[in-house]
Amino acid sequence: MPEGVLLTGVGKRYDIVASFAQHTTVVAADPNPLAPAQYAATVRTSVPRIDDPGYVPALQELCERHDVGAIVPLTDLDIEVLAQARADGRLPEALVPDPEVAAATYDKYETHLLLERLGFPSPPTVLPDETPPGYPVMVKPRRGSGARSIHPARDAAQAAFFCEYVEEPVMVQRLMDGPEFSIDLLSDREGRCLNAIPRTMIESRGGESIKGTVIDDPELVDLASRLVEGLGVRGPCTVQVFRDREIGLGITDVNTRFGGAYPAPMYAALPGRTYPELIAAMARGETVEPHVGEYRSQITFTRYFWQLELDPDLRPTGRDIVPGGPPAPR
Repeated sequence: MPEGVLLTGVGKRYDIVASFAQHTTVVAADPNPLAPAQYAATVRTSVPRIDDPGYVPALQELCERHDVGAIVPLTDLDIEVLAQARADGRLPEALVPDPEVAAATYDKYETHLLLERLGFPSPPTVLPDETPPGYPVMVKPRRGSGARSIHPARDAAQAAFFCEYVEEPVMVQRLMDGPEFSIDLLSDREGRCLNAIPRTMIESRGGESIKGTVIDDPELVDLASRLVEGLGVRGPCTVQVFRDREIGLGITDVNTRFGGAYPAPMYAALPGRTYPELIAAMARGETVEPHVGEYRSQITFTRYFWQLELDPDLRPTGRDIVPGGPPAPR
């Protein structure tokens, strides 16, 4: 019976790959041979680029060779490809939403329209040729990531300038006046929400949270869990929300993958219920029962960077610049 987990686009997410490797066979796939996270996996392998016709066949071959029962993308870039391959039966192991939802949540303006259709709160949002209901606003790329090219504008002149300045399609969204939160969720193959863990955004760099605190907030848990079930999300998802002083909650991002602040749900989960453990169980064909709202709050994380030394054949040497530092990679 399949039981392994294939992680795609692993990049520098060493924390996620290492966590999975504690519980199951992990295949790390990335087109870049220097992607550091692959060195935490059981098997590391290069695959074609996502836009290459050979990408999906390469993943199919890896699933068969390594008895993979679940595929989890660690980047936005291949979610639509995996969603289509899941829908047409080529990659049934992929924990991704249906193609329509994958496409809509990759485009922030389409996400706004989808949220409105489903009755979920989204900040007032217009396209550049439309007039927003008020200022200040944020000019954002529709397919941006990592907080790239996001600019606040306090009036129509500034908004017009930034809409012209950013060299990709943009949208104009109300600048939310209030605290920002993220909710890290996991759903099963049937789209049932298994858990939702909210956290504060104490500090972010490049759109990725590096400091935060897990909080007990039933309103955020309820909103995010209803959202992912309404969308039919499968696998991990991160929902970003502002609590505006005037309009209340507004959902600004729906990322159907693990979020940047991955350690938060790891530390907050109850024993035996971390997201990698639950995904490993799903890969083995086991049924995981929902336990929404069951987690530990008031846990703060602060993140840092590290590195690996590789030999001439790109194998980890196990050496570290600090004696007694992080353990040598597998």
